[in-house]
Amino acid sequence: MNKQQGFTLIELMIVVAIIGILAAIAIPAYQDYTIRAKVSEPITFADAAKTSVSEYYQSQGGMPAGMSAAGIQTTTSPYIASVSYTQVSTSESTITITTSTELGGNANSKTIKFTGTGSNTSVRWVCRPGDTNGMPKKYLPANCRG
Repeated sequence: MNKQQGFTLIELMIVVAIIGILAAIAIPAYQDYTIRAKVSEPITFADAAKTSVSEYYQSQGGMPAGMSAAGIQTTTSPYIASVSYTQVSTSESTITITTSTELGGNANSKTIKFTGTGSNTSVRWVCRPGDTNGMPKKYLPANCRG
C-alpha cells in the first residue's frame, strides 16, 4: 500500500488565506508606524527650538521678536521642509514646522504647530496639528493630538 504524504490542496489554500488576511492587517499598520517614526524628527527639532524660546522669555521677560533673536536655526532635513517662528504677543509665540515630501502616506508637506504661552515662572507649550494643512492626528504623538 502507498501512504499519502504532504498537505492536501485545501490545507494549503487555508494557510495562504490566513497569511493574506494577516498581511492585509499588518501592512497598513506598519506603514503608519514608519510614518510616525519619521514625524519624530520634526518633533525633536521643535524641542530644541522651544527650549531656546523659553530661555529667551525667562531671561528677557518677553517672547523674542524673530527667529534669530529666538535662536532657532533655519534648517531642512529629509523630513523637515521649513521652520517658522511668530511672536503673537510679548507672552505668546508659535513655532510651525512643515514636513517634507519624504514622510509618505498623507503626512507629506503637513504642518505641526507649537504654541508657547509665558507666565511668571515658565513657558507652557501646546502641540497640535497646524491651522492650515495640518498633520493628521494619527501620526502625531499622543500629547499633540489634543
